[in-house]
Amino acid sequence: MKKEIRKIAVLTSGGDCAGLNAVIRAVVHRAVEGFGWEVLGVRNGTKGLMDRPVDCETLTLKLFTGNILRLGGTILGTTNKGDPFNYPMSDGSHKDRSDEIIDGLKDLGVDALIGIGGDGSMKILNRLAEKGEFQFIGVPKTIDNDVAFTEFSVGFTTAVNSAVDALDRLQPTAASHSRVMILEVMGRDAGHIAIHAGIAGGADVILIPEIPVNLDKVAEKIKAVMASGRHHSLVVCSEAIKDEAGKTMLQNMVDGQVLYGGVGHIIGEKIHEMTGAETRVTVLGHVQRGGQPAMRDRLIASAFGVHAVDLIAQGKSNRMVAWQHRGVVDVPLEEVVVRYSNVDLGGTIVATARGLGICLGD
Repeated sequence: MKKEIRKIAVLTSGGDCAGLNAVIRAVVHRAVEGFGWEVLGVRNGTKGLMDRPVDCETLTLKLFTGNILRLGGTILGTTNKGDPFNYPMSDGSHKDRSDEIIDGLKDLGVDALIGIGGDGSMKILNRLAEKGEFQFIGVPKTIDNDVAFTEFSVGFTTAVNSAVDALDRLQPTAASHSRVMILEVMGRDAGHIAIHAGIAGGADVILIPEIPVNLDKVAEKIKAVMASGRHHSLVVCSEAIKDEAGKTMLQNMVDGQVLYGGVGHIIGEKIHEMTGAETRVTVLGHVQRGGQPAMRDRLIASAFGVHAVDLIAQGKSNRMVAWQHRGVVDVPLEEVVVRYSNVDLGGTIVATARGLGICLGD
């Protein structure tokens, strides 16, 4: 027998991206107008559930004016620091704080939780739901588009559009000065942003984490372009590409974090050394995360939010909403968290790039 639902909570977890507010908006509209439920928005992801009192607010329809749908980021705030099962403390130690999160949900008196997050967040939230035995539905969001079982995650399309826009602006400058322009984009383990943007933006070289880079092949491509009479090129590279030895470039930050980035400058220097071409590097960075969400991000975000609420009403739990075959479906979270969706080297996108004569570094 399904339990009666009266109050649910929603939170955003992990890195921000465009389209998160559209999910929150859809959850509130469907829950309030469709079922008469109360919706609590938890601030700053799972961190808000560890605060006492729990950091949250009631989300009403009055909050969701026409502008919310168009806002980037998340009105609830988010965090991508600290696994609650192994949480870093100020004294340098680590502590299991998962019970604090579970107790926080109990203190709120909610009947279910909707969590909007990427692959890492899904693993943590799914584990929390299993331990705390609360009803949970996941919504996939990540600019990397690497969550399994969904063709698109919230935020991916907007990130790609930002990269394509950058290439559209770099191309005339490259042509005017006969330069090789290198655009470094995000892509921690998967090269979806780079290869989608590179194809759409007319790149000559696309470098992704899934394919170790042979710089000789890259140089050959640049030289071939120059020999054809076109004295400028566009190169797109993911921030975490690997060399032939399988090593990834990492950057140590002042706050102790280890982050990807900076590989575009290495590629630029090598291309100059090997071809003599003048190179310039643009690191797009967090520009990809912000801005107004693209149409597809708004659409799937809305569909995900509505379906997530409907799953709760049906009494389902530990499911993730997903986009497959032009529609929204749901899949078991236990299967999602053990898989990963990187670029399919035998798929259509890679075949298209190779068919266009784009060098993929191999």
